[in-house]
Amino acid sequence: MIPVLTGERVLLRGLDWADFEDFATLWGDPALKRFLPFAPVARDECWVRMNRIAWHWAHYGFGNFAVVAREDGAFLGQIGLFHVMRGIGEDFDAAPEAGWVLNAAARGRGLASEAAEIVHRWFDSQRFGGRTVCMMDVDHAGSIRVAEKCGYRLLRLDEDEWGPLQLMERVRG
Repeated sequence: MIPVLTGERVLLRGLDWADFEDFATLWGDPALKRFLPFAPVARDECWVRMNRIAWHWAHYGFGNFAVVAREDGAFLGQIGLFHVMRGIGEDFDAAPEAGWVLNAAARGRGLASEAAEIVHRWFDSQRFGGRTVCMMDVDHAGSIRVAEKCGYRLLRLDEDEWGPLQLMERVRG
């Protein structure tokens, strides 16, 4: 059962297959390339990602939420915690990873911070809650601010096939 979490301006709920067009549009946005080097994501890969998100909830009891506007139910993006096993190192791979991406209309309005705080508060209250990690491009000041507002601190700098990364960690609470 995926919980519905409510904030002042956003509602977090499970992704539904009715969200697929919005989800594919979000991930297909070429503007994401600025900070997500693997973007844009092809439509068929978006289908795989939505299936992976559903599986993750069933297997772990946590995962990604759809972020929707409370006032009109408009799809704004996705946020959540998940396991990826990126091969970055035991200090990173062993913990659930937080991630968020919002569509162009929702960026720069504090909605990612609001949603991230809601997700982490919920995660901390669960039996599986605990240490989490996140990663972002070292130049992505907006995502770094979102992470810091949730209590993340620098774990270490690293690099992957696309370039330098900032790895961050957060201890429960």
